[in-house]
Amino acid sequence: MNSDQTNVFSLESLSDEVIREVLQEVYRALEERGYQPINQLVGYLMSGDPGYISSHKDARKKITKFDRSQLLEFLLKESLK
Repeated sequence: MNSDQTNVFSLESLSDEVIREVLQEVYRALEERGYQPINQLVGYLMSGDPGYISSHKDARKKITKFDRSQLLEFLLKESLK
């Protein structure tokens, strides 16, 4: 690495990566419990009711750390890339 160059750190890209990881973990946890993960995630995102997300592997705790609007923004950005 050249010490004359300035490195750029992006909190947005870090946040996006954390959201991606959590969504993948929640998806897998729901799948393991026999749920249809997409349906459960949509139910949660639409209603705000964390009861749609299983507590298996702390999935509910993980996803509720984020505001639903953050999750929706991430999903929209990813789908429009």
